[in-house]
Formats: sequence, C-alpha cells, structure tokens
Amino acid sequence: MTNLMTRWRKAPAVLAVGAALAFGACGGDDSSSGDTNASTTATNATAAIDYAAIQDYLYAHTEALVENTAAIERDAVAYHALAEAAGFDYARLLATRRPEVERLVRRLQQDFHVANPSYEEMEGVVAGVPELADFDVIIDAGGDASDPENAVPFSIETPAGRTFRQPGNFNFLVETAVYGTEPRFQAKGVRPDLDGDGRVEFGEAVPDADFVVATARQFASTARELDAAARKWEPAPEDVFTALVVMTPTMSEYFESWKNSRFVAGDRATEKAFVTSSRLGDITDILGGLVLVYDSVEPTIAGVDADQARQTGRSLKQLHRFATRLENEEADGRRFTAGDADTLGGEAQDQAEAVAGQISQAAGQLNITLEN
Repeated sequence: MTNLMTRWRKAPAVLAVGAALAFGACGGDDSSSGDTNASTTATNATAAIDYAAIQDYLYAHTEALVENTAAIERDAVAYHALAEAAGFDYARLLATRRPEVERLVRRLQQDFHVANPSYEEMEGVVAGVPELADFDVIIDAGGDASDPENAVPFSIETPAGRTFRQPGNFNFLVETAVYGTEPRFQAKGVRPDLDGDGRVEFGEAVPDADFVVATARQFASTARELDAAARKWEPAPEDVFTALVVMTPTMSEYFESWKNSRFVAGDRATEKAFVTSSRLGDITDILGGLVLVYDSVEPTIAGVDADQARQTGRSLKQLHRFATRLENEEADGRRFTAGDADTLGGEAQDQAEAVAGQISQAAGQLNITLEN
C-alpha cells in the first residue's frame, strides 16, 4: 500500500533525467530532415506496442478481483447476520456460537489473502495509468483523514447509520478489521478468544460486523467499477511508458513498509497492515506486472536503440528475480533484520531508478510525452 503522491512525486526527477539523456543522444544535428526521419521512426515503432497483452493481463486481474471481493462480501454478510441474530452482543455471540464466529473470521482472512495478489499483480498498470490511478488510491494507496493530501475520497456508511469518514483504502480496512490489528474496526468490550483456549493469539479477532459488511459491499462495488473502467480504457504509448516510469522506482517505500511489518519487526511492528502475507510478495507481484508491460514495449524501444532495449529489459527482470529470491528465502525461514531491509531496499531503489531513467530516455527518443 504505497503512498500514491510519493509515487508521482518521483516521476518528475526520473522524467528530467530521461529527457536530458534523450537530448544528449540527439547530438548537434538539428536539420529538419533528421527530425522528420526520427519522428517517422518513432511513430512506426509505437504502432507496434502490444496493447492486447497488457489489456488481457489487466482484464484477467480485474475479473479476479471482482470474484474475490464478492467472496469477501458474501462472508461479511454471513458474519453480519450471525451478529445480528445475537443482537450485536458480541460476548453473547462468542458464548453461544463461537465455532461459527471463528469459521467466518478465518474465511474472511482467507478471502483477503486471495484477493490481495489479484490487485497487487495489476497495480503497476492501475496506479501507473492516469486514467485508472484514482482506483489505486481507493483500493490500495490512499490514507485516512489524518493525512488530507493523500486521504481516500470516500467514507463508509454502515447499516446502523454510523459514518467512518475517509478511513483508509479498502485493502487496509479489510485486512486490519479481519485480523484485529486496527482497534477502531473491532467489536467493543469482548475478548477475541476465537478458539476458546483461554489465550488471544495473533489473528484472533472479532470484527465490528456493521463496519465489515459495509466495507465489504463498497469494496466489491469498487472492484466492479474498476473492471468496467479498465474495459473502457484505450491504451496509448503515453499510458504504458508512464506506468513503467512512475511505478518502477517505488522500491524504497515497499521495503520500508516491509521493515515495519510483522515479517521483519515481529511483535514490535508499527505497521497494522501487511500481515496476511509478506510485503516482499507484493513487491514481486508488482514487478511481475511491470515486466509484462515492458515486454510489450521492448520491441518499440528496440526500434530506436536495440542494445538499450535489451539492457533495460535485463535490468528490470533482474530486479524482479532479486525480489523473488528474497521472498523465497523468507518463505524458507530466513529472518531479515531492519538493517537488511534498509540495505536491500536501497539496492533495489537504485536499480529501479536506473531502469526508470532508461525507459524515460527511450520515451524521449520516441517523442512520447509522459504524464508527471
């Protein structure tokens, strides 16, 4: 859940570097015939971008997110009905129907675990394309009302008539509610001992059913809206190049949130989210989507600089392999430290910025104006 404004603030610096490199590559020949030939070459090259591969990838993921959020909504409705039958007396609910509460909470946790990568894998496109980027604020990147510049543009209205004003993005809301890491979204006055063993362990939660069902319904509705918007999107060279330049150099932010999560900080974690799976998984998912986007434009870049196109592709894939290796090592039991996270994040950020600069340079050579 990266801060969107931070993403787009990085873009001008990368664009400036790319523009300077592109200008330097042009040399001193300012003849009109040279400009015309370059423009013709660029136009012919951009016509070869494989938009279909990008669109098919995006549609597959928006469809999956629609299906996954429908599952979250279905189980949230069932959980709400269970709480309603107990008069929203959660102590009574646990006393009389504890196994059913545990089953539904665990199902909601699993629902979110499945839904999260459905979004993260397409985030590089959604967040990087100006026409779709607002959905990233709502689903994954936006903050709460305490940060007005980056707050989500919606509030949650519950069936009971309560209003949660600009509470944060949907991934944050659902995850922290069903895992119990955000007290605001929990039932009050009840000890969430789901298995009845006398202890409350991590992951045992009794979410506020009124909040959860309202959030789940709105999340599912937003997923359907994203699916519809994605199908209306008519990609252009500016879109796909901007997505690569904006979304690739976001590594330091992801590594910072990983460092502060339970996967690195353990019980000292300050991050309330990123508990269902490691942030390294999100990094790998996002880079995987960006690799697909780059594969679709690499032939276009090769039309003006074949060597650079291959080098940039290798560098981006190397970054993806780097993240995948770290994710696998963590899954195999390696415990990374905060210092590791800082060092690895710095290495990844340096490589990502170099890749973004190269893509920005290519965009300049192709006469593609990037959004900033």
